[in-house]
Amino acid sequence: MDICLVTIDNDLNKSLQPKSAFGMLWLQTHFENDQWEALSNSTVIITEENSKLLMEDATNAGLNIKCISDISMLDVFPKNN
Repeated sequence: MDICLVTIDNDLNKSLQPKSAFGMLWLQTHFENDQWEALSNSTVIITEENSKLLMEDATNAGLNIKCISDISMLDVFPKNN
């Protein structure tokens, strides 16, 4: 896996996490220099729409992308009190 996109909230925003040197290098060609530290620390958050565009572009470039959800089921189905 080169890049992992982790859904972090109910608005489907994603944490962008490079997982290989190839993934990091590819991301560096798509983000400004001042964002590289945030990329390397996996602290970049992108919208669902932008994540779809990124996935398409990265996949076309030959990268292996994985999407996962970090939202617990309690967030999706709140517990009744």
